[in-house]
Amino acid sequence: MYRFVRNTMHPARYHGRLRDQRPPYFEGWYFRIVDPTERHRYAVIPGIIWSGRPHAFVQVLDDSGGAHYHEYPVDAFWTPDDRFEVHAGPNRFNHNEMTLLIDRPEQSVAGTVRFGGLTPWPVTWAAPGIMGWYAWVPFMECYHGVVSLDHAIYGTLTVNGEEIDFTGGRGYIEKDWGRAFPEAWIWFQTNLFEQPGTCITASIAIIPWLMTAFPGFIIGLWHEGRLYRFATYTGAKTERLHVTEHTIEWIVADKKYWLELFVTQGAGSSFGLLKGPDRAEMGVRVAETLSATVHVRLTERTGGRVVYEGDGRHAGLEVHEVEARLLKMVR
Repeated sequence: MYRFVRNTMHPARYHGRLRDQRPPYFEGWYFRIVDPTERHRYAVIPGIIWSGRPHAFVQVLDDSGGAHYHEYPVDAFWTPDDRFEVHAGPNRFNHNEMTLLIDRPEQSVAGTVRFGGLTPWPVTWAAPGIMGWYAWVPFMECYHGVVSLDHAIYGTLTVNGEEIDFTGGRGYIEKDWGRAFPEAWIWFQTNLFEQPGTCITASIAIIPWLMTAFPGFIIGLWHEGRLYRFATYTGAKTERLHVTEHTIEWIVADKKYWLELFVTQGAGSSFGLLKGPDRAEMGVRVAETLSATVHVRLTERTGGRVVYEGDGRHAGLEVHEVEARLLKMVR
């Protein structure tokens, strides 16, 4: 119980038990980095899977849709109990930096990218992170955390012989852990707006709950030093969710605001195929692009004043198996 409470109040830390972890269980962190020219965009995902054939991994997704899965033995994974720090093979990750040393025939990545001015999702006893009070529920299928909504990055990576300077770019960090990914979900995120310091992260998924399930969602809009939260646990409601092959229109509302989100894949968007966990192994194939756009409009319900309107560039976007059940549940 002590370990559960401690880790719930520190979402970034490893939540499993290295010595006696029993499947099904996975944990993974998601680092997105964009260089100042915005021509080089990467998602780097370290993690561990205890289901099926246990192993550690580092996945690398680039802006062209190239996705590489680098596997390491379980004993090459290490993390301390008292802080956020992850070792997967020779690769190191924490609040302050990410060091990669991947030398495989299919891909080589070497260098260190440092982080400055992290913007964590607030953690309180009543709402320890982005999941709100649901974070205290011990039987959730999948938990989610946001380590930093937006931060500066510094340093270089050499990718397949090309040196890329990320100094002056922007970064984002989140994570997932639990027994398996949801049956279906939509997720997108970007912190590249006309006005620096603005970020949107949003997801909706089928959430198993006791003997039933519901479409749970979480949206965070960070703007001018304030976090606007819309979630199932805040009482916000989805008024419209319309998904086509290339677009998503999502409107949510609470007592104070309307939030309108319009997502487009963008011309020439390339999707990479990542691996995700089910209860048996890393058997889920997740298509993600780093080239979507998100139009955001936040409006006060009383008076109709537009609090913010803008366009986010180079968004990460996943739309997974939504037609069969998720969209029907929302309707």
